[in-house]
Amino acid sequence: MMILPGSVVTVTNSNDIYHKFEGLVQRVTDGKAAVLFEGGNWDKLITFRLSELEVVDPKAKK
Repeated sequence: MMILPGSVVTVTNSNDIYHKFEGLVQRVTDGKAAVLFEGGNWDKLITFRLSELEVVDPKAKK
């Protein structure tokens, strides 16, 4: 699936501290995506290469 703003993605890079975190794509530019993570009392906007992200299939969740 294509990664666009508004997509929910998972970080697939196992060497990253955000591995397996899910976030919301805010913008996509130059092969990178800014992903917003929200967790309790914190919000964080991190930039990843598109190759490090995978779109979450909303139908796959139970």
